[in-house]
Amino acid sequence: MTHKSQTYEQLAHFITHEMRMSHIYQPAMLRELLKRNGTATVTEVAKALLAEDRSQVEYYEQITKNMVGRVLTANRGMTEKEGATYRLKDFFHLSNEEIDELIQLCDAKVAEYLGSREDPWSHRRKSAGYVPGTQRYEVLKRARYRCELCGTSAEHKALEVDHIIPRNKGGTDDVFNFQALCYSCNATKRDRDNTDFRGIALHAAS
Repeated sequence: MTHKSQTYEQLAHFITHEMRMSHIYQPAMLRELLKRNGTATVTEVAKALLAEDRSQVEYYEQITKNMVGRVLTANRGMTEKEGATYRLKDFFHLSNEEIDELIQLCDAKVAEYLGSREDPWSHRRKSAGYVPGTQRYEVLKRARYRCELCGTSAEHKALEVDHIIPRNKGGTDDVFNFQALCYSCNATKRDRDNTDFRGIALHAAS
């Protein structure tokens, strides 16, 4: 039997017996550090957490179906859609060399876009209604870390802080204009109205 190091024993004991989790963040960060020879940047850890966040995948699934997929399929005729799968038309006519060159052209187009804009992801922040960490904490704590419409827990689905009165309708960033909604409920509400869902899930459960 291979002798285990003291470091291994400490980490294994912590992960197995001492780790207390409100989300997947701790094991995901430790796993990333272990994969990267014990060192990882904040960005590398953040990307590892993002890879586990189903709500972000759902967000970009909506972008794919309702925006980019629709443009490339219905408007441009470059792709085809069957069920949940997209296909590039006439892909098998391309040689490996042509595929590599086209990928490089796409890479160059992405780099050109990113280089031409000071903040290329500002639309994402606005659509998500970016809220500073201290205010976000207060809103989620007030909601008991549950969606205030459907009641789902933050342990099961990522919660977002929603403007009750949307910014584009004059809503402020005051903490009293925020409510905690899961991604699905927030995506349904969007910025169409000023419905206040605070307390609905709580009353439904009682």
